[in-house]
Order: sequence, then structure tokens, then C-alpha cells
Amino acid sequence: MRIMAVMNYKGGVGKTTLTANLGAVAASRGLRVLLVDLDPQTNLTFSFFSIDDWHDRIKDDHTIKQWYDGEMPGRDVSLADLVLTPEPVNKALNNAAGKLDVISSHLGLIDIDLELAARLGGTTTLDGSKRKFLDLHGCLRDALHDSRFSEYDLVLIDCAPNFGLVTKTAIVASEQILVPAKADYLSTLGLDYLVGNCDGLVQQFNEFVNHKGGTGDHRPINPSILGVVFTMVQIYSQQVTAAQHAYIDEVQLNSKVPVLKNRIRNSPRHFGAAGESGVPAMLRTSSKDEVVREFNQLVDEVLASLALSPGDGR
Repeated sequence: MRIMAVMNYKGGVGKTTLTANLGAVAASRGLRVLLVDLDPQTNLTFSFFSIDDWHDRIKDDHTIKQWYDGEMPGRDVSLADLVLTPEPVNKALNNAAGKLDVISSHLGLIDIDLELAARLGGTTTLDGSKRKFLDLHGCLRDALHDSRFSEYDLVLIDCAPNFGLVTKTAIVASEQILVPAKADYLSTLGLDYLVGNCDGLVQQFNEFVNHKGGTGDHRPINPSILGVVFTMVQIYSQQVTAAQHAYIDEVQLNSKVPVLKNRIRNSPRHFGAAGESGVPAMLRTSSKDEVVREFNQLVDEVLASLALSPGDGR
């Protein structure tokens, strides 16, 4: 199983659209995929379930908010019990081996960061404080390594556009981090800052793991940045526009973050109706046009970087 977080501090960069379509295409190739929605906007969830369906049967008892609630995440609710199988997208896979499941987010998740921060306090000893830090930051990692998740080939975690505690649990749980970004000033401004914060979290977590004061079953972590994937790219005469190309070059030449070769072009025709049918755009489009072809090449690149192939699906 490969676990990858999809994140950027900047919202509106196509993060959820990328996650939904990447997961759906991977499942259509025979992989068993789990999508975990950690963004309070809940847009990834609404890409597969209608708002009415979410209100009627999901929001009260089957969202990640219930799992993070309580004295310690997962103590009262099992993460595996929150897994949902959206029917429309699974019918559209046309691959008996593939599967796509979702763990829903909740609008109330926005308040969880403050509650988690409060739970880090209240310990009087240094060893106790480090133990609580590890338990809290490692909670999602521990839950996803439960044997009930062993059937999945790929877990994609859609993170909120921040560096709060919920996002930190996703980073600790992940082996790779994928960073979608628009080729503009604001979207690329914080890329090195994001990398620095991730590195700082990894260093602190591993220092606490290696501390002599009995850290239990926690193991060191080593998530790496898979790369930046540029989204909403404007194409003119089969070329990226000069203005956007300048920002792409700037990141490639001067940033610490690797840049993926393949990009997602701006296409309201394909991505404008995201979520309405419960089937992501790349599975709704029957014709293999340029946008679909390019997205499939991006999926090829990501899965190859994760050492996953259709043969890994069960």
C-alpha cells in the first residue's frame, strides 16, 4: 500500500479535482484506491456523493470528524468503519479488479485543529509530552496500517490548505506528498515554505521517536515530496502561455521542490461540472481527447513514481 498526501497552502489550485480524478483513473486501471477527505470544505466527498445523500446518511455518523473527536482520535470510532463505497464511480470503472472508496469529511472539521492542540497540553513531564505528541501526530498513520486497510494499493489524502494538526497527521501518515499548483505568483510563493515546514515536522517527530524516554511502537517517518504538478495550465498554439511558463521555469530553476513533467491544462468543459454526477471528469469523457491523454500521462508518471502499476491491483 502506498499513502500519498495531496496538499498546498494555497486554495483554488485544483487540489481536489486532481485527487478525485487521479484516484478514479487509478481505480479504472485495476488498483484498489481509498480517498481520505481531510479538507473541511468537503469538496472531495461531494465529488462522489450528493449533498442530500451526505446530509441524510453520512454527516452524523460516517465522517472523519467523528474519528478525530474524543480524547484521542480513533479511540471511540474505528477508521475502517467510516469507509464508504460510492456507487456511481465504481459502476463507471469497467474494471473488475479496481475499486474506489472514500472516507468523508465534515464541515465541522475546521474546529478540530483547536481541539487537537488543546489535547497536546496537560502533561507535566517531558517524556509524557513527547509521548502525547507522537500519539496524536501518528494517529492517522497507525489507523491506516490496521490490517483492514491492507486490501488497498493506494491511499490519497486530500489535505486542507493549511498546516494545522489535522494536516500534520496526514503528512506523518504519508510516504509521498504531491503538490498541485497554478503557474502564478500566489500559488508558487509558499512552495519552499511548505517543504521547510514538512522537514521541520519530520525532524521533530523523529527526534521524539529516538528519545530515550519510551516512545512505544512509533517508528521514524520519511515522507518525501513527489513533486509539484501544475494545474489549470493555459495552452495557446499547443504551448504553455509565456506568463505561466515563466512561473514554471522559476520553480524548476530556483525551488527545492521537484516538478513533474506532466501538467493539467485548464479545461472548463472537462472539469467545470465536477461532482454533479458522482463520476470524475476523466471517467465521464468517452473520447480520448488531448485533455484526457495528458491526464493519463500524468497518472502514468505519478504511479510510476510510487512504484505502482495495474498489475498491483487485486
